[in-house]
Amino acid sequence: MMIKPQGIIPAMVTPFDHNNRLNEAVVRQMIRRQIAAGVHGIFVLGTNGEFFAMSEDEKVELVRIAADEIGGSVPLYAGSGAITTSDTVRLSCRLEEAGADILSVITPYFVPLNQSELHKHFETVARSTALPIVLYNIPARTGIMLEARTVATLSQISNIVGVKDSSGNFEHVLQLIQQSDTNFSVLAGTDSLILSALQAGGSGAIAASANVVPATVVSIYDHWQAGRLEDANKAQADIAAIRKLMQYGSIPAGLKEILNQLGLEVGSPRLPVQPVDEVTRNAIAQGMRAACLVKEV
Repeated sequence: MMIKPQGIIPAMVTPFDHNNRLNEAVVRQMIRRQIAAGVHGIFVLGTNGEFFAMSEDEKVELVRIAADEIGGSVPLYAGSGAITTSDTVRLSCRLEEAGADILSVITPYFVPLNQSELHKHFETVARSTALPIVLYNIPARTGIMLEARTVATLSQISNIVGVKDSSGNFEHVLQLIQQSDTNFSVLAGTDSLILSALQAGGSGAIAASANVVPATVVSIYDHWQAGRLEDANKAQADIAAIRKLMQYGSIPAGLKEILNQLGLEVGSPRLPVQPVDEVTRNAIAQGMRAACLVKEV
């Protein structure tokens, strides 16, 4: 039986050391911290995970480390998308062998594909792996909108089990929910829409803010599941300040700076993305104090 993606899945940043290499110790530290907070999965190699700045071998190594640390306690989601179908198929197979439980496949980018081409791409990738697949729609980064009607058709393929929508367009989220059956998971990829998506019938979220405050983000889902709407609303409101701080710099410079200031040594983003400057670093520190975020490790 296929895993049903649901709950709160942190979109984990990729920690690098001072030599710009994968930092295994901090990868493991972050995973332990998130699992202790009650997350429902771990997501690596997403946008905030700098998949675009990593080699294929590094991606495989990160998945191997994460799978080992998780030890089956929660599902491991891994981004395997690339520009071409053949590259996506090859990486998907390698990440499956490395221990991923679910693959996240972003729409190809750079080339403005039509919906028929997108359908063929995802269908081909799905046929190449036994793993469940979550489609990933982020048109602001790829230049391509994965339309709800295309998702609905793709959802008929047995191992395409969900979609992460990072369009920021709640109307599109509603269309995805309305045009898919109840076994298909629609996951919010925009952290401001977690509760709204749940209320509309969504299954959860792949959330970057859960890097910072995993327990708070998890509580949005837990309160909603328990019928505590007021508490869920408060938790959703509580992450607004963190989301604002994450917007400093180019992705994921602001988020990495927050984590570094918390004592999680995730290092700098990879070039061409640069770390935030001193003025911005101070602004983030001030914002963290206002949000009562303090160094914890």
